[in-house]
Amino acid sequence: MSEDYGEGRVLPIWIGSEEATSILIAVSGTSAPRPLSHDLMTTLLKKLDTRLERVVVTRIEQGTFYAEIGLSGPAGAPVIDARPSDAIALAVRTGAPVFVVDEVLDEAGIPDSAVAMPSDEDDVDDEQKLNEFKRFLDDVDPEDFQG
Repeated sequence: MSEDYGEGRVLPIWIGSEEATSILIAVSGTSAPRPLSHDLMTTLLKKLDTRLERVVVTRIEQGTFYAEIGLSGPAGAPVIDARPSDAIALAVRTGAPVFVVDEVLDEAGIPDSAVAMPSDEDDVDDEQKLNEFKRFLDDVDPEDFQG
């Protein structure tokens, strides 16, 4: 797993609406009226003096992605199996980096040019970005991401 190996590619992972909402809330810097499950997990990590060091998408089997979260704290440095959506939701909240094993990117990655998202440098507002992403989702078929 090299740091810049997959540059120029993205890894589309299908996730549930609840996880997507949780990730969107964290990315936008807002908060829910009550803590979401991922907020609770983040609070538990802090209270246990444990850090989420990294998330790694480790494999894909029959179209299903698998991930691990690496922790560090008083109990050592355990690695815990997790759904990628949950792991990413935690990573966004804690600032932990997200990695993908080269073999997974080889199998399921697509060129970033295939995702017509405007760059951050473009002077496009968030609603336009969201509409473009929705159009991408309308046109994509889950079978496109199976190995």
